[in-house]
Parts: sequence; C-alpha cells; structure tokens
Amino acid sequence: MRIAETVTFGGSGLDRAAHLRGDGAALARLLAGGRVLPLWRGKPLMQGDDLGWLAADSPVLAGAGAAVFLGLDDGVARFAQDISDWSPEAGAAGVEAGFFDASEQRHPALDDSFVFLELRGVMVQLSPRAAELAATAKAVLHWHRSHGFCAACGAPSVMAQGGWQRDCPACGTHHFPRTDPVVIMLVTRGNRVLVGRNAAWPEGMYSLLAGFVEPGETLEAAVRREVFEEAGVRVGAVRYLASQPWPFPASLMFGCAGEALDEAITLDPNELEDALWVSREEMVTAMAGLHPRLKPARKGAIAHFLIANWLADRLD
Repeated sequence: MRIAETVTFGGSGLDRAAHLRGDGAALARLLAGGRVLPLWRGKPLMQGDDLGWLAADSPVLAGAGAAVFLGLDDGVARFAQDISDWSPEAGAAGVEAGFFDASEQRHPALDDSFVFLELRGVMVQLSPRAAELAATAKAVLHWHRSHGFCAACGAPSVMAQGGWQRDCPACGTHHFPRTDPVVIMLVTRGNRVLVGRNAAWPEGMYSLLAGFVEPGETLEAAVRREVFEEAGVRVGAVRYLASQPWPFPASLMFGCAGEALDEAITLDPNELEDALWVSREEMVTAMAGLHPRLKPARKGAIAHFLIANWLADRLD
C-alpha cells in the first residue's frame, strides 16, 4: 500500500540514535540540553495542539522515574519520563473509567496552557513526528511500569540502555521492550465489508475485526483464524496493507485485506456483541456520521484508515 506510512503514529522517520543508548555520559549531556515529555498514567503532557515539552530541570519532573531516550528530532534530543506517582491537587478531575478517559489533569508548576490528556483524544491533531514520539514514549514507559521484575528469577530489574533495556542484577538476564503483534482485517465480499463491535465500546461503534497473532502463526493464518473464531466467516486470499504502532498499551497492528469465501455470520458472543456486513454506500454514510445505527472506528485508528482508503480505492 503506497500510502501506508501516512497512518497515525507511522512514517515520521525519527532518528532513534540507537548508537547513543549505551553511552551514559553522552545521554546525560543530551538530557541536560534536551527536552522531556512527561506522561502521567499514560497521558502525555499537551500544550495547545502540540506535545508539552519541558526542560530536564523542571519541577514537574522532580522525583520522576529515569528518563527514556526517544531519539534526535532534527538535532534536538527528546526524552520521556513517567510522573505517575504525582497526585493531582484535591478537586482536580480524576481519571475516568471506560473506553475513553476524557478527564484532564493540570500540574501546579505549569500554567494553564499545559494539560495531561488521553492520547486517543489528541492523536489526530499531532504532527507525524509528535505522534511517533508520543506513541514511543507511552509504550516504553508502560513497559517499564509493568516489567519491574526479572521474568527469569523474579528479582527487581533496573533500566539500562537509555530506557531500551532492563537488566537483572541477580541473574544477569537482559529484557527488552515488548510489542504484541495484532492483525486487523478488512474482510470484503463483493461490495461489502465485515465489521463487528465489542460490548465495551460506545453505543453504535463498529470496527474491523482484529486479534492477537499466536506463537507459530503467520499473519495470514492469524487473519483466517480470528475471523472464523469471531464471526464464523471463512477467508481465502489475504494480503498485507499497512502497519500501525498502537500504544494502548503496546501493540503493532498489521492491517490486512482478506477475501471472504462465504457470508453467513456465526457470532461468538465471548468475542463480539455483534457483527454484520456493510455496503460501501452504508459505510460512506457511517463515516460521515449520518448513519442511524453505525458509528465508525475512531479517527486515527488503523481501522478507520483502512476503511477510508477502501472507500477511496486506495489500497494499492
């Protein structure tokens, strides 16, 4: 797919400067003169329509976890730090439960132009570079928070290599950031596309079927298995279209096109609340927000990207 890297979180070409990750002295110099993105419980700091970058000596970062080196952005060193242990002031909006957290948090050391926001809500307004930096920061910092102990011996592990590794002092095992491969499928039959919905999603929201790739499985096999398990539809030819890093919390979405061999749906209620075939005409209406029943996948998600390009005949 020629425009694959125009998907949200993809294709900015950040220089990750991996050769610097093991040079502690160089990273210290870069941090002193670079910029840091704080994240609070997975929410990046925003300033207007851009990320909220701070100097390394900002009081916001006092007591934060070690800085993760994201890379060089046109010569500017970019880092991220987790400040999840900070507690918002009494009376500040708390984190909301559910599919999307619309709450906002402001730090007393910053003016009101700075606010911590859910990345899902701001991802489409970010530039490709800012989106890649935010996705990388969110995914890597989540990995550190959830992998503080060695999987080999259970001892506490420590951050290394500029945040791109954790080492176990007890047994010497090295651990690396995890990314989970997920297939997401644009399954079509003639003029129609197969969509489904999870019971936890907002009312009326439908998206493409998706699922994790299992050990020993190809992407093509995962597409066929997941579609059959969830909707009882057999898929024939499968081809890869595009990928998207999806830091919720740490997946890599592989967008694929599949040709359905039949259309009868046998729903697995443990996987989906509903699944149905939608014509191009209906999907155009849904994407415009005018369908009486269907709401499309959120803008910025690869499902929305694939459906929009299917409608525009731009899957080549």
